[in-house]
Amino acid sequence: MREPLTQRARMLVADDNKVNRLLLDMEMPEMTGFEVLEHLSADTRLRDLPVIVTSSLEGVAHIVRCIELGAEDYLSKPVNPVLLRARIGASLEKKRLRDQPAALVRRFATSEVAQDLAQSGFALGGRRLHGTVMFSDIRGFTALVESQSPEETIELLNTYYMLMFDAISGHGGVMNQMIGDGLMAIFGAPLPLPEPADSAVRAALEMIELFNLERVASGKAPIRIGIGIASGEMVAGYTGTQTRATSTCIGDTVNLAARLEAHTKIAQHPILIDAATHAGLRIPTATEALGAVAFHGKAAAVAVFAVGAGPLV
Repeated sequence: MREPLTQRARMLVADDNKVNRLLLDMEMPEMTGFEVLEHLSADTRLRDLPVIVTSSLEGVAHIVRCIELGAEDYLSKPVNPVLLRARIGASLEKKRLRDQPAALVRRFATSEVAQDLAQSGFALGGRRLHGTVMFSDIRGFTALVESQSPEETIELLNTYYMLMFDAISGHGGVMNQMIGDGLMAIFGAPLPLPEPADSAVRAALEMIELFNLERVASGKAPIRIGIGIASGEMVAGYTGTQTRATSTCIGDTVNLAARLEAHTKIAQHPILIDAATHAGLRIPTATEALGAVAFHGKAAAVAVFAVGAGPLV
């Protein structure tokens, strides 16, 4: 009976945050109050739930153990209703103050980064992992900016990022950087993905299709997008200082993805991938081998493949 009890707690908290505090008795038939507190503190979705303990157990040791296990407050039985209401009000105010920075993290970081921070905490540094990196930007963006008003450019970028974010996150990727008309996305970090290469390529195909569908539907001229994708080892983590940091990935795989994105201008194909990404594809995908390309900073030439429905026009 123990698992159904904690499962019900998870479901209640996940249900549109309808549960915002818990009144817990120490003496219960299925689990002791101490066991419930242990389960709550071990679950990232439940550990911030304010818990007020009521108990007839006497002794400072019991109170200390409850507080150490995460209880917000402790009231001895019989409970004074006036005091209980005051403690509940205070716990809800503390929760509101705690939720404010958490809400900002969810707004300015992706859900994957927020989940990684909730599970592992924040620490500068990184860990080595295998994943796929994507770089993308709009072709001829400088000329486009010169031909329209700043308001139109902002509207264009907002639409661009909204559609790109939907496509990337819809395939498990994480938007890592947005600089002007360019973006960097990671598949497989900070949380692992079973098939990061497939996910990145599916997202890239969707990005190109979605953006121009929206523009044509609005009576605007199509815009070309160049996307480079590379797979391999990288170091993912948080860089900066203790007061200002960002989630990022570094390594040769990241540099290669950037080189491939820039090479789409020369190759005249919207999506270019490296051999590791090509080898990692599990879903049948139309590709074309373009041969080995010598990139600046690379000791050996890199096998490049084009993805999708032919060259740019």
